[in-house]
Amino acid sequence: MRGMCAAMLTFEAILLGLSVPVMISVEDVPAGLALTLGLGLAVLCILTAGMLRKPSGYVVGHVLQAAVVALGFLVPVMFFVGGMFALLWASAFLLGRRIEADKARWAAEGPDPD
Repeated sequence: MRGMCAAMLTFEAILLGLSVPVMISVEDVPAGLALTLGLGLAVLCILTAGMLRKPSGYVVGHVLQAAVVALGFLVPVMFFVGGMFALLWASAFLLGRRIEADKARWAAEGPDPD
């Protein structure tokens, strides 16, 4: 689970870095605000990817997804792009939990006697 979620956060950090010029040149967001939000969220994504060893890291990841979607109030296309990344994050999180549960179950059952 950790690997898939960390990958999603890393790709999201790249997206957020690339969103800064769009905010400035296309949507006329002030440069200081665009840099603070875009790069700040990108750095938080990278830091959160490193925090995924603890359950609190996943909570921060969920909050980051909401923050990225909220960028849509400044750049409307971010409602769509942020929503897509939020869906990818949720998929990685839920699929990862299912895989870990299956691994734990298989480990508890032992090797297949057949």
